[in-house]
Amino acid sequence: MRNGDSKLVLIAGGAGFLGSHLCDALLSEGAHVVALDSFLTGRKQNLRHLEREPRFDLVEGDVVRPLSELLKLKKLKFDQVFNLACAASPPHYQASPEHTMLTSVVGTHNLLTLSEDVGARFFLASTSEIYGDPEVHPQKESYWGHVNPTGPRACYDEGKRAAETLTFDFDRSGRADVRVARIFNTYGPRMRADDGRVVSNMICQALAGDDITIYGEGSQTRSFCYVSDLIDGFMRLMSYEGKFPGAVNLGNPVELTVGDLARCVLSMTGSKSRIVTRPLPVDDPRRRRPDISRAQQLLNWTPGTSLDAGLRETIKWFSGEQERENKPVRTPISSKPPVPASPA
Repeated sequence: MRNGDSKLVLIAGGAGFLGSHLCDALLSEGAHVVALDSFLTGRKQNLRHLEREPRFDLVEGDVVRPLSELLKLKKLKFDQVFNLACAASPPHYQASPEHTMLTSVVGTHNLLTLSEDVGARFFLASTSEIYGDPEVHPQKESYWGHVNPTGPRACYDEGKRAAETLTFDFDRSGRADVRVARIFNTYGPRMRADDGRVVSNMICQALAGDDITIYGEGSQTRSFCYVSDLIDGFMRLMSYEGKFPGAVNLGNPVELTVGDLARCVLSMTGSKSRIVTRPLPVDDPRRRRPDISRAQQLLNWTPGTSLDAGLRETIKWFSGEQERENKPVRTPISSKPPVPASPA
């Protein structure tokens, strides 16, 4: 384990969709990376290509538990701590809502305390879900949100809001140097077929020849950011050396309807699937688009991957997954509509 002159970085949730891409990006810059993951939603196969990488270590454990027990790294001084440790798709975070809330609150507190103890810079992967079903459009970081605190999404939405509260309190009291990213809908390779997010659902249904499911009339809007663009935003924000800017929106400001996304996926896959509608779930946001002015000004960051290019790469990846498994990629359709896709 380390040392030398390279940065030592801890990524909680390092085996997840975003976490595994972040591992790759940091290793490419010469860092030594420790990925911590409970594997409740993360997958070891996302990191299999790093098994022989001498600057990479994988630790299995849950951030809700004391980190000193999990890491046994008391003498190591992390330079950076990334907190990506939370289920981010509705079927997964609703499977154990109590654990989802505890991951956001207790897990964030544990990681903040570790950062304070070793002098590491702390990064919180927050979410556009903290804006709820927004009454302000597009969403600026100054908007406080419109969240149902007792609804089926609350374990995730309110958990992330509480995680931000803890992070800002550590900053205000001078206990940690922090960065906070609010992530809007992100897609790309290594998404799980069963994660319930709109892009993966539609692609998997199209490739399998299943009906493509739209909830409501499909007029609700989302803004989709390709994973490599988002990771670039992460890296820029963590490296930002100015005064703490507060939360920073990271997402693609190009807005389209869910219905338009379905038609785009059908066209690009050549699928003969039908588009079918189901009742709109509770608390489904009607419109979502980030105002990224702060990221542009502070980080010189703007996503550069078009939806067409990003979808082609994502479709190619899911097609490869289907071939490797030698069976159709199918997403379970229940009689009860799930809570709609979350961004991360």
